[in-house]
Amino acid sequence: MTFDLSHWQTRLDQLAATHHVPGATLAVLTEGEVHELATGRLHTGTGVETTTDSLFLTGSVAKVYTATAIARLADEGRLDLDAPVRAVLPDFTVADPEASTTITPRQLLSHTSGLTCDFNYDGGRGDDCLERFVAAAATVPLDCPPGMVSYSSVGYVVLGRIIEVLTGTTWDQALKDLLFAPLGMTHSMTLPEEALAFRTAMSHLGEPGAYPEPAPAWDLMPRAAGPYGRVITSAADMVRLARMHLDGGTAPDGGRVLSAGAVEEMQRRVAGVPDKWTVSADGWGLGWTLYDWDGIPGYGHDGAAIGQYAYLRVVPHAGVAVSLLTNGGGARQLYGDLLTELLAELAGVTMPGAFEPAAEPPAVDLAPHVGVYRREGVRITISEQDGAGRVRYEFMDDMAGLSPAIEGQLLPLSSTVFAATGAGPSFSEGYMPVVFATLPDGNACCYIGMRCAPRIAV
Repeated sequence: MTFDLSHWQTRLDQLAATHHVPGATLAVLTEGEVHELATGRLHTGTGVETTTDSLFLTGSVAKVYTATAIARLADEGRLDLDAPVRAVLPDFTVADPEASTTITPRQLLSHTSGLTCDFNYDGGRGDDCLERFVAAAATVPLDCPPGMVSYSSVGYVVLGRIIEVLTGTTWDQALKDLLFAPLGMTHSMTLPEEALAFRTAMSHLGEPGAYPEPAPAWDLMPRAAGPYGRVITSAADMVRLARMHLDGGTAPDGGRVLSAGAVEEMQRRVAGVPDKWTVSADGWGLGWTLYDWDGIPGYGHDGAAIGQYAYLRVVPHAGVAVSLLTNGGGARQLYGDLLTELLAELAGVTMPGAFEPAAEPPAVDLAPHVGVYRREGVRITISEQDGAGRVRYEFMDDMAGLSPAIEGQLLPLSSTVFAATGAGPSFSEGYMPVVFATLPDGNACCYIGMRCAPRIAV
């Protein structure tokens, strides 16, 4: 099927305007060819136009890059994914003494290490920032025991540090050597100062339903956030990374980046997920979010920086990869509408609808879930008021002050899954999934944003 560039440019323009997205770029790999589109403005204050070679912050899509670099090192025999982390980092320590000796790189890659996510430590700007971060995280409580799923950015900083020790260079340089250079990714980088040589999107913030304004700062993350949250890239370069995975690990020039076996292993399901809605996940592989679209398998990842949102989807049976990069506004809605149309036409995929309350909510007893839940950086309070369930989600510790508390009503979909109001468009087109589960010791836990928080008080 011929890719109708004019049609999809029109749809990108229309949907970006409908959802008040200031600027966006789209890259589509289909039938062996990459098509690039752009719309809007990189910065509404200066009026700089978005072009296909523009760079965006991609947030947690960076985890795919870190995971691919780790997979390459394992492929070369330099790392055993199932040996304890201490085999590479002898001083690796977490708050649980037993877990300190048993956590493996495979668990870090698949978010099953128990390590937390929102530990906002600034390791400084020096080349030792990851080493400092890993040391500082030693006393931070685990979200859950190793083996359970809890989305973990801290785990990816540990992976970044493993890369540094094995390569003898910084994570930033290692990505250049292991991925960017072999794949011809000339518009990919990790440090803010490197982006100054390119057209780069400004972050935008604002209330839903209107165009956002330029953010007071472009990027607030420390350098140590790189392995989990800062790859600065173009949509086409992101698709080039996906293409290597689709091509069984080979680069455009025929050189091998990964073995076919390593590519397959990254896509193999390691764990299911209690929260299947925040990023439409059906499971986790090694770095990849895994999807099951009515029997059609796929993989990808979502990312959020301050006011910028990125989406990568890959459909292997059709040889299709799609990257959408945005700089604010109703990005999640743009993603939902545009990729639903794109993947249906190009790959026969029926994407899931938006997460929302049941048309006829079931009668649910909220009492077993009432209480206070706590993990590093976040406190969640579940209560009943006038017969209705309520949630309060507030940032604590080093995360305090980054964002106002989210407060909303809990609308049941089942006895353990609820849709929370008041979360804004970054959570599944408007409703925030709140999922309750049980820890191995019998204590209750609450998943929001795929992160597990144990209950600390009833």
